[in-house]
Amino acid sequence: MESIYAALLLHKANSKITEANLEKVLKAAGVDVDKSQLTKLVAGLKETDIETIIKSAAVAPVMAAPVAAGGAHEVKQKEEKKEEPAEEDEEPTGIGSLF
Repeated sequence: MESIYAALLLHKANSKITEANLEKVLKAAGVDVDKSQLTKLVAGLKETDIETIIKSAAVAPVMAAPVAAGGAHEVKQKEEKKEEPAEEDEEPTGIGSLF
């Protein structure tokens, strides 16, 4: 996971995402480097548009927010509408009447 964060950091800094650059970032952060993982990550990102992935990931929470907000609003309205029944002055029956 740390290697993905490093790749995103390099992308944001407009630096090339290479094994050497990823290794530098990870070592600077004090992370143990798995070179085979870095090789796989760099190979996987060669044909990938990181900006497209970031934008598509950012759209999902934004689209879900109004739904969640609306749902919370409805729940709040339902809670406000609940009314407790008026207490009646009846004599208790059963074991409660002994006290």
